[in-house]
Amino acid sequence: MAGERQARMADRIKVLVAERLEKGLRDPRLGFVTITDVRVTGDLQHASVFYTVLGTPEERADTGAALKAATGLLRSEVGKQLSVRLTPSLEFIADAIPENAGNIAELLREAKDRDAEVARIAASGKYAGDADPYVKPREEED
Repeated sequence: MAGERQARMADRIKVLVAERLEKGLRDPRLGFVTITDVRVTGDLQHASVFYTVLGTPEERADTGAALKAATGLLRSEVGKQLSVRLTPSLEFIADAIPENAGNIAELLREAKDRDAEVARIAASGKYAGDADPYVKPREEED
């Protein structure tokens, strides 16, 4: 039950924060933000809001600063919309999804290159022994 309540609250906070960011904040540092996930603690007192930002590392840093500066405003907005006694504190955490995706793409490319090299070597390879090393059962003589 508690886990279900946590999940419902996390989903609701994700939607509320995303909607508020869509309306915009009066902060020129804020870039194109996507809220990727929200995790709420078991006591429902703290919410970690994960986000990604399109742009340069500098733009990502500026957006992080803008979100940190707007945390109080966003928490107030969330508190007005949630029907809970205590509004959870919000913490904004930059999600590493884009960086991880880039690393995974690079690893996949390397693996593909290695597979191609192995296939090239195998095509010109020769058997170390007989082509068919398995012992065949002897045929019975009549």
